[in-house]
Amino acid sequence: MAKALFHKSQRVYVKPVGTWVPIERVVPHWVKGVDEPLRITYDCGLGRLFQAHELVSEEAMHRQERNEEDDEDDTLIEQWRVVRRLMKWRSGDGQVALGVTPGTYPAVATDDGPNSGWRVPATEYDRDPARVEHQARMIAHTPDLFRVARKIAEFAGANPKNVPEELRPVAARCAKILRAVYRLEEDTAAAAE
Repeated sequence: MAKALFHKSQRVYVKPVGTWVPIERVVPHWVKGVDEPLRITYDCGLGRLFQAHELVSEEAMHRQERNEEDDEDDTLIEQWRVVRRLMKWRSGDGQVALGVTPGTYPAVATDDGPNSGWRVPATEYDRDPARVEHQARMIAHTPDLFRVARKIAEFAGANPKNVPEELRPVAARCAKILRAVYRLEEDTAAAAE
């Protein structure tokens, strides 16, 4: 179920449009028999309704500006999220035990596009729904874990004598993961040229 993240008259930055506007109205989308709205969209007077992930509050923007020096890498400031998509291949009768909305499957939205990100084939979801739900949550938190790994590796590189002996293998593993990710990005960019 959805909760409103913004309120009427709140000034927000609309990412797809690239402008600041006040929210004109909060639009809940109700489903019969459910006490809370299924999703909430926001009318900003720009010709269409926007979802919460397309908007940024002034407070969040100020926090992001203060942290920009720490997060120079664009991949580290990404915010991925798990979204539920409707199953077209079955009703979802066995999903109630998993604690998810019946008739839906997880997808990880990594972009603002409607079909961006990671999703699972129907046969794989049917084989092990609990595993797929777990994978979706792991993938959605990857940017945050990557940020933590980078901070650990940077601290260990700058202060090798201050790192406790038990954490040295962890810091080395974080640095190895970061090198592998950046090397892959560099190889992809070089191949594109």
